[in-house]
Amino acid sequence: MSLHRLTKIAIGVPDVDETAKYYTQFGLTPTASGFATADGGEQLELRRTAQRRLLSLGIGADDPDDLGRITASLARLDVESRIDGDALYTKDPITGLDVVVSVAPRLTQEAPEPVAYNGPGRIERANTRAPGIDREPAVRPRKLGHVVFGSTDQAATQRFFTEGLGFKVSDEAPGLAAFMRCSTDHHNVLVQQAPVSFLHHTSWEVDDVDEVGRGATAMLEGHPERHTWGLGRHYIGSNFFWYLRDPAGNFSEYYSDIDCILEDQLWEPRVVAGEKSLYAWGPPPPPSFLAPEDLADLMTDAHDGA
Repeated sequence: MSLHRLTKIAIGVPDVDETAKYYTQFGLTPTASGFATADGGEQLELRRTAQRRLLSLGIGADDPDDLGRITASLARLDVESRIDGDALYTKDPITGLDVVVSVAPRLTQEAPEPVAYNGPGRIERANTRAPGIDREPAVRPRKLGHVVFGSTDQAATQRFFTEGLGFKVSDEAPGLAAFMRCSTDHHNVLVQQAPVSFLHHTSWEVDDVDEVGRGATAMLEGHPERHTWGLGRHYIGSNFFWYLRDPAGNFSEYYSDIDCILEDQLWEPRVVAGEKSLYAWGPPPPPSFLAPEDLADLMTDAHDGA
């Protein structure tokens, strides 16, 4: 696959300062113009907008030839694009999302120290406590893993990403969403059918399930209102998850242990319906996760803007 990762996103929020404090506490490192992950560099930018929204999405490609191929594919969909240097600029006609595909280095990640787990008939950690309980450093997300947003025409936005940009479909939830990848991760973009285009959540990789729990616990100290959904494990993608809510109303997810697809021919996409399309175990999702509380306001703002 010539595409290989998400590079950076820009999010519009009404209160940049308050939202910046949240993502700093979430574990991202402030930079001169945004926020960086431990492995991915600067991957988040906040801009002031009247309503929360996903403004732009960056995707990494291997070389300039990839940009030419994407230009031709988008033209077949009657979608305009332009190349400026080592970057291609285009826009999803349905959601209005700005997309930048740029020639960027592939992400390299240093593997954390393997964690030993005990189990029935399997003692891998003898005479010592589990290392996760003694960890003290603040949790730092390793990279931006995926972004989930709504589209008023999910099928058309899916074609933009697959037939236009070159994403591949890993799994589908009928009438709900398509899980698409531009890397070896199970999904990097999920587009769901919605009455208005809006950002549902961003997802950030941490080392393991202990980091998911430690990160969420730290975020909830003094701020119980941030809790949205977790701890749990998704069926589609298999990852552990815990969702929190930022001051603007966007959900942010700590995740670990997601499915990785190294050989396309060895992966069989599935159509997954019912509760499995949401989770394998954990508490049931709250109504606000399925239909954000500010959805009516976002719809009104979209109508007024139109």
